[in-house]
Amino acid sequence: IHAARRNINLTVVLVNNGIFGMTGGQTAPTTPRGIKTVTSPYGAMEHDFDISPMIVAAGASYVARWTTNHPRQMTRSIKKGIQKKGFALLEAVSQCPVQYGRASKLGGAVDMLKHYKENSIRINKAREMDEAELQGKIIVGEFIDREKAELSEQWVQLRCEMMEDR
Repeated sequence: IHAARRNINLTVVLVNNGIFGMTGGQTAPTTPRGIKTVTSPYGAMEHDFDISPMIVAAGASYVARWTTNHPRQMTRSIKKGIQKKGFALLEAVSQCPVQYGRASKLGGAVDMLKHYKENSIRINKAREMDEAELQGKIIVGEFIDREKAELSEQWVQLRCEMMEDR
């Protein structure tokens, strides 16, 4: 969050599978409320982080989210994020069929891919929908693409201003 807030020249590819699956299936910050996991046997109590909008609000230059059902779009966004000056986040919503698929009752990898296809909504269309219509949907697309000074540029500018004041 602080790297995005400072708009540090960094590209992050975040694979969001909704759970800490590699260590046994613990609740993660992106686990939806109510999903049962090893560490939340009665269901996750907190609401899940909506990563992409959170990073937009923090101040990143570029943020995009795609699912594993959108490989071409994700490839283009990764290239764009790498070329972008400042902080770029590429969120890849991905399957975890063993832990999360079982916990969420979404099934195996193919079932989850089908779920992503049926429940993905492009961000432009999502902006025209209300909260009830978006329930259970995965908003995909470019969330922000803006030109913004990177932290080191801001630092140089501040230093120049300080030198002028002397």
